Amino acid sequence: MDRRAFLQHAACAATAAALPRWAWSNPPTLQSNPFALGIASGDPTADGVVLWTRLMLTQPAQMQAAHTVRWEVAHDARFAQIVHKGEAPALPQLGHSVHVELRGLQPARWYHYRFMLGDAVSTVGRTRTAPAAGDLPGALRIAFASCQRWEHGHYAAWRHLVADQPDLVLFLGDYIYEYATPKNTSDLARTHSLRLATTLADYRDRYALHKSDTALQAAHAACPWSVTWDDHEVQNDYAASAGHAGRGDAASFLTQRGAAWQAFYENMPLRAASLNRPFPDTQWDALQVYRRLRWGRLAHIHLLDTRQYRHWQACRAPESTSAGAVRGTSCAELAAPSRSLLGSAQEQWLDTGLAADAAASNAEQDTTRWSVIAQQTLFSPRHYPSGTVTTDNWDGYPAARARLLQAVAQRKPRNTVLLGGDIHQNYVCRVHADPDRPDSPVIASEFCGTSISSRSGTTQDKVDAVVRHNPHVLLARCDLRGYGLAHITPTQWTTTLRVLDDPMHPDSGASTLARFVVQDGRAGLVPA
Repeated sequence: MDRRAFLQHAACAATAAALPRWAWSNPPTLQSNPFALGIASGDPTADGVVLWTRLMLTQPAQMQAAHTVRWEVAHDARFAQIVHKGEAPALPQLGHSVHVELRGLQPARWYHYRFMLGDAVSTVGRTRTAPAAGDLPGALRIAFASCQRWEHGHYAAWRHLVADQPDLVLFLGDYIYEYATPKNTSDLARTHSLRLATTLADYRDRYALHKSDTALQAAHAACPWSVTWDDHEVQNDYAASAGHAGRGDAASFLTQRGAAWQAFYENMPLRAASLNRPFPDTQWDALQVYRRLRWGRLAHIHLLDTRQYRHWQACRAPESTSAGAVRGTSCAELAAPSRSLLGSAQEQWLDTGLAADAAASNAEQDTTRWSVIAQQTLFSPRHYPSGTVTTDNWDGYPAARARLLQAVAQRKPRNTVLLGGDIHQNYVCRVHADPDRPDSPVIASEFCGTSISSRSGTTQDKVDAVVRHNPHVLLARCDLRGYGLAHITPTQWTTTLRVLDDPMHPDSGASTLARFVVQDGRAGLVPA
């Protein structure tokens, strides 16, 4: 454990120890399952992983108390070969969440883990470590997904994802939706009674709602996840420090955003290093969400944050509740060279990472085969016949997109693949050095996945019209829910787009919409 993580965990433990004796319940007498929200693991390294759970307690005295949770890690699901065990505090100040940062595990190995509180034992989770830094594994299976609005559909996609047995899940944003159930419920798969989320209690309740789904719990328990956020973890189409109240009245929104960000940390398998200060002195005005994950020499994943540092959407009225679209010819702000989706610090961080990938590619023993840019939305442009521009994705930040393209073109990683979500549609694109010139070199490939359950809001006819005006788009389909599955080897990347038969049913079947292949050393992609 590095020094910062050690200090943060020490501070957390010290806070728990400083609570009065009456505030502890160890072991408690429980009237319900404290692990009803499931378990999870995340951000694997070659020697460790994060283990997570969050206690659900029903008795008032227990809800106000700190608890000591026991955990075990074993080679087998029956825990006959335990390799690590310990205790961790579950504090009411952090929603009784538990984050255990393991070190000392063997690289490229699967493990089983569980938590215990009193006589209660959690379900058994399965996790794994990444390969050692210098190793070139034969394969990696990544599932990527996003957007799981509760009312719009059941989470059947997670059942099928578990059956596909990925090594890692990349969740690319909109884990929760902040909305209350619409008044008209006739076309919804299910409803809930929670109000529009604005407070810490609201966001905690919203995560508890989503995590109560057994299919989602099974997906978390099946393998490690690496998670980033988009807008609905806080508020639709917010931008950095500005929400619906507009840029001139940020105080109330910043309070809401801080509550939402705290709930995100509490409910995700994140490392303590994501906090800007050691708990209990954490200020919820920033979270370090962008980070890298290395899978030996096979893949280097750059996981981005496109919400915390972005400029306000171009030509958007301060009081508007969504970013919408504008006509490009009537919005000079769109072309401003200073506008950024990532912020200057993250842009430089990504450029440095791509340069390191490319440098490694020049030394065969350290080659990074696949540079993966995992972010929230569609990267490639959508040129509409009407001339309109959607301002909440990369189309609204053309100068920022040009800088990233320039970084890829100049740094020349061996293979670059972009993953995205957000738009509730499947897109497969060739990424050109100049997005406005289809004759410019292809320098990367893109897969933008559809939603787990959220509706698209458009029609296939409109999507087809976009494809006709955008030759770099190889596939675009709307109103199909599901996920993407990438099978990565040293010589080939294969993405399979999996879609549900009927997201309105929890036992829906699934099928393969399409499969595309990228060959090592050849930018671009072809149908399989």
